[in-house]
Amino acid sequence: MTDDFSRRGFLRTAAAMAAVPTLHPADPAVAAQELPDFPADVALYRSAYRNWVGEITADGLWACAPTDPDQVVSVVNWAWRHGWRVRARGASHGWSPLTITRGTESDAPVLLMDTASHLTGLSLESPTSVRVGSGVTLENLLTYLEEHGLGVTTAPAPGNLTLGGALAIDAHGTAVPARGEQRLPGHTYGSLSNLVLSLTAVVWDAAGGAYVLRTYDRAEADCAALLTHLGRSLVTEVVLRVGANNNLRCVSRTDIPADELFAAPGTDGRTLASFLDRAGRVEAIWFAFTEFPWLKVWSVSPTRPLTSRHVTSPYNYPFSDSVPTPVADLVGRMVSDGAWYLAPVLGNAQYDVAALGLVATLSADIWGPSKNTLLYLRPTTLRIATNGYAVLTSRAQVQRVVAEFTAFYRERLTAYAGRGRFPVNGSVEIRVTGLDDPAEVGADGARTPLLSALRPRDDRPEWDTAVWLNILSLPGTPHAEPFLSQIERFLLRTFDGEYTMTRVEWSKGWAYTRDGAWSDGEVLGAVVPGSFGEEAWRQAAGVLDRLDPHGVFGNAFLDRLFR
Repeated sequence: MTDDFSRRGFLRTAAAMAAVPTLHPADPAVAAQELPDFPADVALYRSAYRNWVGEITADGLWACAPTDPDQVVSVVNWAWRHGWRVRARGASHGWSPLTITRGTESDAPVLLMDTASHLTGLSLESPTSVRVGSGVTLENLLTYLEEHGLGVTTAPAPGNLTLGGALAIDAHGTAVPARGEQRLPGHTYGSLSNLVLSLTAVVWDAAGGAYVLRTYDRAEADCAALLTHLGRSLVTEVVLRVGANNNLRCVSRTDIPADELFAAPGTDGRTLASFLDRAGRVEAIWFAFTEFPWLKVWSVSPTRPLTSRHVTSPYNYPFSDSVPTPVADLVGRMVSDGAWYLAPVLGNAQYDVAALGLVATLSADIWGPSKNTLLYLRPTTLRIATNGYAVLTSRAQVQRVVAEFTAFYRERLTAYAGRGRFPVNGSVEIRVTGLDDPAEVGADGARTPLLSALRPRDDRPEWDTAVWLNILSLPGTPHAEPFLSQIERFLLRTFDGEYTMTRVEWSKGWAYTRDGAWSDGEVLGAVVPGSFGEEAWRQAAGVLDRLDPHGVFGNAFLDRLFR
Protein backbone atom coordinates (compact mmCIF):
# COMPACT_ATOMS: atom_id res chain seq x y z
CA MET A 1 0.00 0.00 0.00
CA THR A 2 1.30 3.46 -0.86
CA ASP A 3 2.03 6.23 1.61
CA ASP A 4 -0.97 8.12 0.19
CA PHE A 5 -3.28 5.66 1.88
CA SER A 6 -1.38 5.03 5.09
CA ARG A 7 -3.21 5.31 8.39
CA ARG A 8 -1.19 8.37 9.33
CA GLY A 9 -1.92 9.96 5.98
CA PHE A 10 -5.61 9.20 6.16
CA LEU A 11 -6.28 10.17 9.74
CA ARG A 12 -4.13 13.29 9.75
CA THR A 13 -5.39 16.14 11.87
CA ALA A 14 -8.24 18.18 10.50
CA ALA A 15 -6.24 21.36 10.80
CA ALA A 16 -3.54 20.05 8.51
CA MET A 17 -6.05 18.70 6.00
CA ALA A 18 -8.04 21.93 5.85
CA ALA A 19 -5.22 24.42 6.10
CA VAL A 20 -4.99 27.34 3.72
CA PRO A 21 -1.63 27.15 1.91
CA THR A 22 1.03 28.92 3.94
CA LEU A 23 2.58 31.75 1.99
CA HIS A 24 6.35 31.48 2.30
CA PRO A 25 7.82 34.04 -0.11
CA ALA A 26 10.36 32.54 -2.46
CA ASP A 27 13.99 33.55 -2.53
CA PRO A 28 14.04 36.42 -5.08
CA ALA A 29 17.17 35.09 -6.76
CA VAL A 30 15.67 31.61 -7.19
CA ALA A 31 12.40 33.04 -8.41
CA ALA A 32 14.14 35.28 -10.90
CA GLN A 33 16.08 32.33 -12.27
CA GLU A 34 13.16 29.91 -12.54
CA LEU A 35 10.44 32.43 -13.44
CA PRO A 36 12.27 35.22 -15.28
CA ASP A 37 10.45 38.54 -15.72
CA PHE A 38 7.62 37.52 -13.40
CA PRO A 39 5.53 40.58 -12.36
CA ALA A 40 7.48 42.22 -9.58
CA ASP A 41 4.42 43.25 -7.57
CA VAL A 42 3.08 39.68 -7.26
CA ALA A 43 4.73 37.61 -4.54
CA LEU A 44 5.79 34.07 -5.45
CA TYR A 45 6.05 31.09 -3.15
CA ARG A 46 6.33 27.32 -3.27
CA SER A 47 3.19 25.42 -2.35
CA ALA A 48 1.91 21.88 -2.06
CA TYR A 49 -1.36 20.92 -3.70
CA ARG A 50 -3.77 18.34 -2.28
CA ASN A 51 -7.27 17.70 -3.53
CA TRP A 52 -10.10 16.93 -1.12
CA VAL A 53 -9.27 13.29 -0.55
CA GLY A 54 -5.52 13.42 -1.16
CA GLU A 55 -5.55 11.24 -4.27
CA ILE A 56 -4.12 14.05 -6.41
CA THR A 57 -1.14 15.78 -4.82
CA ALA A 58 1.89 17.77 -5.84
CA ASP A 59 4.76 19.16 -3.80
CA GLY A 60 6.63 22.37 -4.33
CA LEU A 61 4.73 23.90 -7.25
CA TRP A 62 5.15 27.60 -7.82
CA ALA A 63 2.17 29.60 -6.63
CA CYS A 64 1.02 33.18 -6.26
CA ALA A 65 -1.87 35.10 -4.73
CA PRO A 66 -2.67 38.21 -6.82
CA THR A 67 -4.15 41.04 -4.80
CA ASP A 68 -6.58 42.20 -7.49
CA PRO A 69 -7.83 41.32 -10.99
CA ASP A 70 -5.20 43.49 -12.66
CA GLN A 71 -2.47 41.42 -11.06
CA VAL A 72 -4.30 38.30 -12.25
CA VAL A 73 -4.05 39.58 -15.82
CA SER A 74 -0.35 40.37 -15.41
CA VAL A 75 0.33 36.84 -14.20
CA VAL A 76 -1.67 35.25 -17.02
CA ASN A 77 0.15 37.27 -19.66
CA TRP A 78 3.47 36.31 -18.13
CA ALA A 79 2.43 32.64 -18.24
CA TRP A 80 1.40 32.91 -21.90
CA ARG A 81 4.69 34.52 -22.92
CA HIS A 82 6.76 31.93 -21.05
CA GLY A 83 4.84 28.77 -21.93
CA TRP A 84 3.35 28.18 -18.49
CA ARG A 85 -0.13 27.15 -17.47
CA VAL A 86 -2.16 28.82 -14.72
CA ARG A 87 -4.42 26.78 -12.45
CA ALA A 88 -6.80 28.71 -10.22
CA ARG A 89 -6.99 27.23 -6.72
CA GLY A 90 -9.71 27.98 -4.21
CA ALA A 91 -10.43 25.41 -1.48
CA SER A 92 -9.17 22.40 -3.51
CA HIS A 93 -12.42 20.69 -2.53
CA GLY A 94 -12.81 18.38 -5.48
CA TRP A 95 -11.98 14.89 -6.65
CA SER A 96 -11.52 15.06 -10.44
CA PRO A 97 -8.29 16.24 -12.12
CA LEU A 98 -9.66 19.61 -13.22
CA THR A 99 -7.00 21.66 -11.40
CA ILE A 100 -3.89 19.52 -11.77
CA THR A 101 -3.40 15.93 -12.85
CA ARG A 102 -1.93 13.11 -10.82
CA GLY A 103 1.83 12.94 -11.13
CA THR A 104 2.42 16.65 -11.76
CA GLU A 105 6.08 17.24 -10.90
CA SER A 106 7.35 20.17 -8.86
CA ASP A 107 9.34 21.49 -11.81
CA ALA A 108 6.36 21.42 -14.20
CA PRO A 109 5.53 24.78 -15.82
CA VAL A 110 2.32 24.96 -13.80
CA LEU A 111 1.53 27.98 -11.63
CA LEU A 112 -1.10 27.74 -8.91
CA MET A 113 -3.09 30.94 -8.46
CA ASP A 114 -4.71 31.21 -5.05
CA THR A 115 -7.97 33.11 -5.31
CA ALA A 116 -9.14 32.85 -1.69
CA SER A 117 -6.43 35.17 -0.33
CA HIS A 118 -7.48 38.43 -1.99
CA LEU A 119 -10.22 38.02 -4.61
CA THR A 120 -12.84 38.25 -1.89
CA GLY A 121 -14.85 41.40 -2.53
CA LEU A 122 -18.52 41.45 -1.51
CA SER A 123 -21.01 44.25 -2.18
CA LEU A 124 -24.66 44.67 -3.01
CA GLU A 125 -25.08 45.61 -6.63
CA SER A 126 -28.82 46.21 -6.20
CA PRO A 127 -31.54 45.12 -3.77
CA THR A 128 -31.66 41.79 -5.66
CA SER A 129 -28.08 41.22 -6.78
CA VAL A 130 -24.63 40.93 -5.22
CA ARG A 131 -21.14 41.42 -6.66
CA VAL A 132 -18.77 38.70 -5.46
CA GLY A 133 -15.07 37.99 -5.93
CA SER A 134 -14.38 34.47 -7.13
CA GLY A 135 -12.34 33.67 -4.01
CA VAL A 136 -15.20 34.30 -1.57
CA THR A 137 -16.29 31.17 0.30
CA LEU A 138 -19.91 30.09 0.17
CA GLU A 139 -20.18 30.50 3.94
CA ASN A 140 -19.00 34.13 3.75
CA LEU A 141 -21.31 34.80 0.81
CA LEU A 142 -24.37 33.32 2.49
CA THR A 143 -23.55 35.09 5.75
CA TYR A 144 -23.31 38.41 3.90
CA LEU A 145 -26.61 37.76 2.15
CA GLU A 146 -28.30 36.77 5.41
CA GLU A 147 -27.22 40.07 6.97
CA HIS A 148 -29.13 41.83 4.20
CA GLY A 149 -32.22 39.63 4.39
CA LEU A 150 -31.22 37.70 1.27
CA GLY A 151 -30.44 34.09 0.46
CA VAL A 152 -30.56 31.23 -2.02
CA THR A 153 -32.88 28.25 -2.32
CA THR A 154 -30.13 25.68 -2.08
CA ALA A 155 -26.36 25.35 -1.81
CA PRO A 156 -23.71 22.64 -1.43
CA ALA A 157 -23.19 21.38 2.11
CA PRO A 158 -19.52 22.49 2.53
CA GLY A 159 -19.20 26.18 3.38
CA ASN A 160 -15.50 26.41 2.59
CA LEU A 161 -15.95 26.12 -1.20
CA THR A 162 -14.97 29.23 -3.11
CA LEU A 163 -17.62 30.68 -5.38
CA GLY A 164 -15.29 30.52 -8.38
CA GLY A 165 -14.69 26.82 -7.87
CA ALA A 166 -18.38 26.15 -7.27
CA LEU A 167 -19.40 27.91 -10.48
CA ALA A 168 -16.70 26.17 -12.52
CA ILE A 169 -18.33 22.78 -11.87
CA ASP A 170 -22.04 23.81 -11.56
CA ALA A 171 -22.20 23.13 -7.82
CA HIS A 172 -25.65 22.35 -6.46
CA GLY A 173 -27.59 21.46 -3.36
CA THR A 174 -30.91 19.64 -3.19
CA ALA A 175 -34.25 21.29 -3.96
CA VAL A 176 -37.30 21.06 -6.17
CA PRO A 177 -40.58 22.86 -5.55
CA ALA A 178 -42.86 21.13 -3.08
CA ARG A 179 -46.38 20.53 -4.30
CA GLY A 180 -48.05 23.94 -4.44
CA GLU A 181 -44.83 25.85 -3.76
CA GLN A 182 -44.24 29.00 -5.82
CA ARG A 183 -40.67 29.95 -6.64
CA LEU A 184 -39.60 33.24 -5.07
CA PRO A 185 -38.12 35.92 -7.36
CA GLY A 186 -34.33 35.71 -7.47
CA HIS A 187 -34.24 32.01 -6.60
CA THR A 188 -33.48 28.91 -8.67
CA TYR A 189 -33.91 25.18 -8.11
CA GLY A 190 -30.90 24.50 -10.33
CA SER A 191 -27.16 25.02 -9.85
CA LEU A 192 -25.44 28.13 -8.54
CA SER A 193 -24.31 28.82 -12.11
CA ASN A 194 -27.92 29.61 -12.97
CA LEU A 195 -27.87 32.63 -10.63
CA VAL A 196 -25.14 34.47 -12.55
CA LEU A 197 -26.19 37.80 -14.08
CA SER A 198 -22.73 38.69 -15.35
CA LEU A 199 -19.15 37.55 -14.91
CA THR A 200 -15.69 38.95 -15.48
CA ALA A 201 -13.09 36.60 -16.94
CA VAL A 202 -9.52 36.76 -18.23
CA VAL A 203 -9.73 36.21 -21.99
CA TRP A 204 -7.56 36.62 -25.08
CA ASP A 205 -7.90 39.90 -26.94
CA ALA A 206 -6.81 39.23 -30.52
CA ALA A 207 -6.72 42.92 -31.43
CA GLY A 208 -4.45 43.80 -28.53
CA GLY A 209 -2.41 40.62 -28.64
CA ALA A 210 -2.73 39.93 -24.91
CA TYR A 211 -5.03 38.55 -22.23
CA VAL A 212 -7.43 41.10 -20.75
CA LEU A 213 -10.34 41.33 -18.36
CA ARG A 214 -13.75 41.29 -19.99
CA THR A 215 -17.21 41.32 -18.45
CA TYR A 216 -19.92 39.17 -20.04
CA ASP A 217 -23.62 39.74 -19.59
CA ARG A 218 -25.74 36.62 -19.09
CA ALA A 219 -27.41 37.24 -22.46
CA GLU A 220 -24.11 37.05 -24.40
CA ALA A 221 -23.45 33.84 -26.28
CA ASP A 222 -19.91 33.43 -24.93
CA CYS A 223 -21.18 33.68 -21.36
CA ALA A 224 -23.01 30.37 -21.79
CA ALA A 225 -19.67 28.54 -22.00
CA LEU A 226 -18.13 30.44 -19.08
CA LEU A 227 -20.94 29.76 -16.61
CA THR A 228 -19.59 26.22 -16.07
CA HIS A 229 -16.09 26.22 -17.57
CA LEU A 230 -14.44 23.25 -15.75
CA GLY A 231 -11.22 25.22 -15.22
CA ARG A 232 -10.81 26.14 -18.89
CA SER A 233 -11.11 29.81 -18.00
CA LEU A 234 -10.41 32.07 -15.04
CA VAL A 235 -13.26 34.12 -13.60
CA THR A 236 -12.35 36.93 -11.20
CA GLU A 237 -15.78 38.31 -10.27
CA VAL A 238 -19.48 37.62 -10.74
CA VAL A 239 -22.79 39.35 -10.14
CA LEU A 240 -25.43 36.97 -8.77
CA ARG A 241 -29.19 37.28 -8.69
CA VAL A 242 -30.48 36.67 -5.16
CA GLY A 243 -33.85 36.81 -3.43
CA ALA A 244 -35.47 37.13 -0.05
CA ASN A 245 -34.07 34.75 2.53
CA ASN A 246 -36.12 31.84 3.86
CA ASN A 247 -36.21 30.18 7.22
CA LEU A 248 -35.83 26.43 6.77
CA ARG A 249 -36.69 23.54 9.02
CA CYS A 250 -34.55 20.41 8.64
CA VAL A 251 -35.88 17.17 10.10
CA SER A 252 -33.61 14.10 10.16
CA ARG A 253 -34.93 10.55 10.32
CA THR A 254 -33.16 7.22 10.69
CA ASP A 255 -36.20 4.99 11.13
CA ILE A 256 -37.36 4.37 7.54
CA PRO A 257 -36.08 1.14 5.94
CA ALA A 258 -34.33 1.47 2.59
CA ASP A 259 -36.85 -0.98 1.11
CA GLU A 260 -39.61 1.54 1.93
CA LEU A 261 -37.80 4.79 1.16
CA PHE A 262 -36.47 3.49 -2.17
CA ALA A 263 -39.48 1.33 -3.07
CA ALA A 264 -40.78 0.89 -6.61
CA PRO A 265 -42.98 3.72 -7.90
CA GLY A 266 -46.64 3.47 -6.96
CA THR A 267 -45.84 1.89 -3.62
CA ASP A 268 -47.61 3.32 -0.60
CA GLY A 269 -45.55 4.41 2.37
CA ARG A 270 -42.74 6.76 3.23
CA THR A 271 -41.04 6.93 -0.14
CA LEU A 272 -38.50 9.50 -1.23
CA ALA A 273 -41.02 10.89 -3.72
CA SER A 274 -43.59 11.39 -0.97
CA PHE A 275 -41.17 13.57 0.97
CA LEU A 276 -40.37 15.47 -2.21
CA ASP A 277 -44.05 16.20 -2.69
CA ARG A 278 -44.45 17.48 0.86
CA ALA A 279 -41.23 19.46 1.26
CA GLY A 280 -39.28 19.53 -2.02
CA ARG A 281 -35.87 19.28 -0.34
CA VAL A 282 -34.45 15.89 0.61
CA GLU A 283 -31.16 14.09 1.02
CA ALA A 284 -30.70 10.39 1.73
CA ILE A 285 -27.41 9.08 3.14
CA TRP A 286 -27.37 5.27 3.10
CA PHE A 287 -24.35 3.78 4.84
CA ALA A 288 -23.01 0.58 3.27
CA PHE A 289 -24.45 -2.70 4.57
CA THR A 290 -27.14 -0.99 6.67
CA GLU A 291 -30.93 -1.02 6.34
CA PHE A 292 -31.95 2.46 7.53
CA PRO A 293 -30.73 5.56 5.64
CA TRP A 294 -30.23 8.93 7.28
CA LEU A 295 -32.93 11.04 5.61
CA LYS A 296 -32.87 14.83 5.82
CA VAL A 297 -35.99 16.77 4.84
CA TRP A 298 -35.91 20.55 4.57
CA SER A 299 -39.10 22.62 4.41
CA VAL A 300 -39.83 26.31 4.17
CA SER A 301 -41.06 27.42 7.61
CA PRO A 302 -41.43 31.17 8.18
CA THR A 303 -41.85 30.65 11.93
CA ARG A 304 -40.24 28.12 14.22
CA PRO A 305 -42.23 24.91 14.70
CA LEU A 306 -42.76 24.08 18.37
CA THR A 307 -40.58 20.96 18.21
CA SER A 308 -37.68 22.54 16.33
CA ARG A 309 -34.47 23.85 17.87
CA HIS A 310 -33.53 27.34 16.70
CA VAL A 311 -30.03 27.30 15.21
CA THR A 312 -28.09 30.54 14.78
CA SER A 313 -25.05 29.18 12.97
CA PRO A 314 -24.30 26.40 10.44
CA TYR A 315 -22.66 22.98 10.95
CA ASN A 316 -25.14 21.53 13.42
CA TYR A 317 -24.05 17.88 13.18
CA PRO A 318 -20.84 17.83 15.26
CA PHE A 319 -20.76 14.03 15.22
CA SER A 320 -20.09 14.16 11.47
CA ASP A 321 -17.75 17.17 11.56
CA SER A 322 -14.92 15.09 13.01
CA VAL A 323 -14.11 11.40 12.88
CA PRO A 324 -15.49 9.70 16.02
CA THR A 325 -13.12 7.29 17.75
CA PRO A 326 -15.00 4.07 16.83
CA VAL A 327 -15.07 5.09 13.17
CA ALA A 328 -11.44 6.25 13.23
CA ASP A 329 -10.33 2.94 14.75
CA LEU A 330 -12.15 0.96 12.08
CA VAL A 331 -10.82 3.14 9.28
CA GLY A 332 -7.33 2.75 10.69
CA ARG A 333 -7.56 -1.03 10.69
CA MET A 334 -8.94 -1.11 7.17
CA VAL A 335 -6.40 1.28 5.71
CA SER A 336 -3.25 0.25 7.56
CA ASP A 337 -3.97 -3.46 8.13
CA GLY A 338 -5.92 -4.19 4.94
CA ALA A 339 -8.98 -5.29 6.96
CA TRP A 340 -11.42 -4.27 4.23
CA TYR A 341 -13.82 -7.03 5.33
CA LEU A 342 -14.78 -4.67 8.17
CA ALA A 343 -16.85 -2.58 5.73
CA PRO A 344 -20.19 -3.85 7.16
CA VAL A 345 -19.00 -3.06 10.68
CA LEU A 346 -17.91 0.41 9.59
CA GLY A 347 -21.23 1.06 7.86
CA ASN A 348 -23.17 0.14 10.96
CA ALA A 349 -20.83 2.21 13.15
CA GLN A 350 -21.43 5.25 10.93
CA TYR A 351 -25.18 4.68 11.14
CA ASP A 352 -25.04 4.36 14.93
CA VAL A 353 -23.00 7.54 15.23
CA ALA A 354 -25.55 9.43 13.13
CA ALA A 355 -28.64 7.99 14.86
CA LEU A 356 -27.27 8.54 18.36
CA GLY A 357 -25.64 11.85 17.49
CA LEU A 358 -28.87 13.37 16.22
CA VAL A 359 -30.46 12.64 19.59
CA ALA A 360 -27.47 13.62 21.73
CA THR A 361 -26.98 16.98 20.01
CA LEU A 362 -30.70 17.80 19.64
CA SER A 363 -30.16 18.19 15.91
CA ALA A 364 -32.86 15.88 14.54
CA ASP A 365 -35.23 18.84 14.17
CA ILE A 366 -33.59 22.21 13.61
CA TRP A 367 -34.83 25.54 12.25
CA GLY A 368 -33.31 28.88 11.32
CA PRO A 369 -32.18 31.12 8.45
CA SER A 370 -31.43 29.04 5.37
CA LYS A 371 -27.63 29.14 5.71
CA ASN A 372 -27.75 27.46 9.10
CA THR A 373 -29.39 24.28 7.83
CA LEU A 374 -27.98 24.23 4.27
CA LEU A 375 -24.33 24.29 5.37
CA TYR A 376 -23.49 21.25 7.45
CA LEU A 377 -20.14 19.82 6.29
CA ARG A 378 -16.85 21.07 7.73
CA PRO A 379 -13.39 20.32 6.27
CA THR A 380 -12.76 18.22 9.39
CA THR A 381 -15.07 15.42 8.29
CA LEU A 382 -13.77 12.06 7.05
CA ARG A 383 -12.09 12.52 3.67
CA ILE A 384 -13.55 9.96 1.30
CA ALA A 385 -13.62 9.30 -2.44
CA THR A 386 -16.85 9.51 -4.42
CA ASN A 387 -18.27 8.98 -7.87
CA GLY A 388 -21.00 11.26 -9.17
CA TYR A 389 -23.80 11.41 -11.74
CA ALA A 390 -26.89 13.46 -12.49
CA VAL A 391 -29.85 11.55 -13.94
CA LEU A 392 -32.17 13.91 -15.80
CA THR A 393 -35.82 12.90 -15.78
CA SER A 394 -39.33 14.14 -15.10
CA ARG A 395 -40.51 14.80 -11.58
CA ALA A 396 -42.96 11.90 -11.88
CA GLN A 397 -40.12 9.43 -12.57
CA VAL A 398 -37.86 10.28 -9.61
CA GLN A 399 -38.96 7.32 -7.50
CA ARG A 400 -38.42 4.95 -10.44
CA VAL A 401 -34.87 6.23 -10.93
CA VAL A 402 -34.08 5.84 -7.24
CA ALA A 403 -35.67 2.40 -7.03
CA GLU A 404 -33.85 1.01 -10.06
CA PHE A 405 -30.49 2.44 -9.01
CA THR A 406 -30.65 1.28 -5.39
CA ALA A 407 -31.85 -2.20 -6.39
CA PHE A 408 -28.89 -2.67 -8.73
CA TYR A 409 -26.47 -1.18 -6.17
CA ARG A 410 -27.72 -3.51 -3.44
CA GLU A 411 -27.60 -6.57 -5.71
CA ARG A 412 -24.04 -5.84 -6.83
CA LEU A 413 -22.83 -5.04 -3.31
CA THR A 414 -24.34 -8.28 -2.00
CA ALA A 415 -22.78 -10.26 -4.86
CA TYR A 416 -19.35 -8.77 -4.18
CA ALA A 417 -19.65 -9.43 -0.45
CA GLY A 418 -20.59 -13.04 -1.21
CA ARG A 419 -17.17 -13.39 -2.84
CA GLY A 420 -15.42 -11.76 0.12
CA ARG A 421 -15.06 -8.40 -1.62
CA PHE A 422 -16.18 -5.13 -0.04
CA PRO A 423 -15.81 -2.28 -2.57
CA VAL A 424 -17.96 0.23 -0.66
CA ASN A 425 -17.35 1.29 2.94
CA GLY A 426 -18.89 4.75 2.91
CA SER A 427 -22.41 5.53 1.79
CA VAL A 428 -24.78 6.18 -1.07
CA GLU A 429 -25.96 9.79 -1.20
CA ILE A 430 -29.06 10.84 -3.13
CA ARG A 431 -30.20 14.41 -3.80
CA VAL A 432 -32.80 15.88 -6.14
CA THR A 433 -32.72 19.28 -7.86
CA GLY A 434 -34.43 21.21 -10.59
CA LEU A 435 -32.68 22.04 -13.85
CA ASP A 436 -30.97 25.28 -14.90
CA ASP A 437 -33.92 27.23 -16.29
CA PRO A 438 -32.46 30.57 -17.47
CA ALA A 439 -35.85 32.25 -16.99
CA GLU A 440 -35.34 31.91 -13.23
CA VAL A 441 -32.48 34.44 -13.24
CA GLY A 442 -34.86 37.20 -14.28
CA ALA A 443 -32.66 38.68 -17.03
CA ASP A 444 -33.84 39.21 -20.59
CA GLY A 445 -32.21 36.82 -23.02
CA ALA A 446 -30.35 34.90 -20.31
CA ARG A 447 -28.41 31.95 -21.70
CA THR A 448 -28.39 28.43 -20.30
CA PRO A 449 -25.03 27.18 -18.96
CA LEU A 450 -23.80 25.01 -21.82
CA LEU A 451 -21.77 22.55 -19.75
CA SER A 452 -23.89 22.37 -16.61
CA ALA A 453 -25.09 18.86 -15.86
CA LEU A 454 -28.43 20.56 -15.17
CA ARG A 455 -28.75 22.00 -18.67
CA PRO A 456 -32.27 21.18 -19.94
CA ARG A 457 -32.82 19.13 -23.08
CA ASP A 458 -34.75 21.15 -25.68
CA ASP A 459 -36.22 17.97 -27.13
CA ARG A 460 -37.38 16.67 -23.72
CA PRO A 461 -39.24 19.55 -22.08
CA GLU A 462 -40.89 17.15 -19.63
CA TRP A 463 -37.48 16.48 -18.06
CA ASP A 464 -37.49 19.07 -15.29
CA THR A 465 -35.61 17.25 -12.51
CA ALA A 466 -32.21 15.72 -11.79
CA VAL A 467 -31.46 12.89 -9.37
CA TRP A 468 -27.88 13.12 -8.10
CA LEU A 469 -26.26 9.80 -7.21
CA ASN A 470 -22.99 9.35 -5.31
CA ILE A 471 -21.22 6.28 -3.89
CA LEU A 472 -18.49 6.94 -1.31
CA SER A 473 -15.54 4.74 -0.34
CA LEU A 474 -12.16 5.17 1.30
CA PRO A 475 -9.35 5.82 -1.20
CA GLY A 476 -7.51 2.65 -2.07
CA THR A 477 -10.43 0.34 -1.33
CA PRO A 478 -9.81 -2.93 -3.23
CA HIS A 479 -12.30 -3.71 -6.01
CA ALA A 480 -13.85 -0.23 -5.84
CA GLU A 481 -12.94 0.67 -9.43
CA PRO A 482 -14.43 -2.46 -11.05
CA PHE A 483 -17.54 -2.04 -8.90
CA LEU A 484 -17.95 1.62 -9.80
CA SER A 485 -17.33 0.82 -13.45
CA GLN A 486 -20.26 -1.61 -13.30
CA ILE A 487 -22.41 1.03 -11.64
CA GLU A 488 -21.50 3.55 -14.33
CA ARG A 489 -22.28 1.12 -17.13
CA PHE A 490 -25.63 0.37 -15.49
CA LEU A 491 -26.50 4.08 -15.30
CA LEU A 492 -25.54 4.70 -18.91
CA ARG A 493 -27.37 1.60 -20.11
CA THR A 494 -30.53 2.05 -18.03
CA PHE A 495 -30.94 5.81 -18.04
CA ASP A 496 -30.15 6.13 -21.71
CA GLY A 497 -32.56 8.73 -23.05
CA GLU A 498 -35.85 6.83 -23.06
CA TYR A 499 -37.29 8.34 -19.88
CA THR A 500 -34.05 9.54 -18.33
CA MET A 501 -30.48 10.44 -19.26
CA THR A 502 -27.21 10.24 -17.33
CA ARG A 503 -24.61 13.00 -17.14
CA VAL A 504 -21.42 13.01 -15.09
CA GLU A 505 -20.93 15.20 -12.02
CA TRP A 506 -17.84 17.16 -12.99
CA SER A 507 -16.12 17.40 -9.61
CA LYS A 508 -16.53 13.71 -8.71
CA GLY A 509 -15.34 10.35 -10.07
CA TRP A 510 -16.53 9.06 -13.47
CA ALA A 511 -15.27 7.42 -16.69
CA TYR A 512 -14.19 4.35 -14.72
CA THR A 513 -12.17 1.42 -15.92
CA ARG A 514 -11.08 -1.45 -13.71
CA ASP A 515 -7.94 0.55 -12.97
CA GLY A 516 -9.36 3.93 -12.01
CA ALA A 517 -11.53 6.95 -12.72
CA TRP A 518 -11.32 9.44 -15.61
CA SER A 519 -9.71 6.82 -17.84
CA ASP A 520 -12.46 5.23 -19.93
CA GLY A 521 -11.79 6.51 -23.44
CA GLU A 522 -15.34 5.87 -24.68
CA VAL A 523 -16.92 7.83 -21.83
CA LEU A 524 -14.43 10.69 -22.17
CA GLY A 525 -14.52 10.89 -25.94
CA ALA A 526 -18.12 10.04 -26.81
CA VAL A 527 -20.49 9.58 -23.88
CA VAL A 528 -19.77 12.84 -22.07
CA PRO A 529 -19.92 15.10 -25.17
CA GLY A 530 -22.95 13.18 -26.41
CA SER A 531 -24.84 13.71 -23.16
CA PHE A 532 -24.79 17.45 -23.81
CA GLY A 533 -25.43 17.15 -27.54
CA GLU A 534 -22.64 17.32 -30.07
CA GLU A 535 -23.56 20.84 -31.19
CA ALA A 536 -23.62 22.27 -27.66
CA TRP A 537 -20.35 20.53 -26.81
CA ARG A 538 -18.63 21.88 -29.91
CA GLN A 539 -20.00 25.35 -29.20
CA ALA A 540 -18.70 25.35 -25.64
CA ALA A 541 -15.32 23.94 -26.64
CA GLY A 542 -15.03 26.46 -29.46
CA VAL A 543 -15.74 29.42 -27.18
CA LEU A 544 -13.30 28.25 -24.51
CA ASP A 545 -10.59 27.70 -27.16
CA ARG A 546 -11.20 31.10 -28.72
CA LEU A 547 -11.05 32.88 -25.37
CA ASP A 548 -7.87 30.98 -24.46
CA PRO A 549 -6.22 30.01 -27.76
CA HIS A 550 -2.83 29.46 -26.10
CA GLY A 551 -4.16 26.94 -23.59
CA VAL A 552 -2.96 28.85 -20.55
CA PHE A 553 -6.01 27.62 -18.60
CA GLY A 554 -5.76 23.88 -18.96
CA ASN A 555 -3.98 20.67 -18.14
CA ALA A 556 -3.45 17.28 -19.77
CA PHE A 557 -6.81 15.94 -18.64
CA LEU A 558 -8.76 18.94 -19.95
CA ASP A 559 -6.77 18.77 -23.19
CA ARG A 560 -7.96 15.19 -23.62
CA LEU A 561 -11.55 15.97 -22.65
CA PHE A 562 -11.88 18.85 -25.13
CA ARG A 563 -9.74 17.53 -27.97
